[in-house]
Amino acid sequence: MDSFSGGCACGHVRYTCTGKVLYMGNCHCRDCQHATGSGFFPAVMVKNDSLEIGSRSMAWYESRADRGHLMTRGFCSRCGSPVALKNAANDAVTLLYAGSLDDPSWFAPSRNIFVSSAQPWVVMDPELLTHETMPG
Repeated sequence: MDSFSGGCACGHVRYTCTGKVLYMGNCHCRDCQHATGSGFFPAVMVKNDSLEIGSRSMAWYESRADRGHLMTRGFCSRCGSPVALKNAANDAVTLLYAGSLDDPSWFAPSRNIFVSSAQPWVVMDPELLTHETMPG
């Protein structure tokens, strides 16, 4: 996908991306489970220079990842919808929540990470790569 848009449930936060998607995958860590209120975070990674988030501000929550770097999650301050995640381990990219895409039907994850924390009720595609923790 070379160009797409998305935002929160109430429309207060909107974004557009004009670059190629770098990565799509599902994170099953407990941090992502808490942030989504679900079993995993379906993530779409894009370069920051191809992403424009509208001028309306998001609320941000910071926490430390398992390797100690800062994770900053952005969500709508009105409706609470999760929209974006910035990972200090790679300042050049932003991860978008697949549920925030205007058309999430094209989301196609390539792998599942942190499957050691996956909930037993989550059914994973056996064709996808899996990693017990963060790969690499």
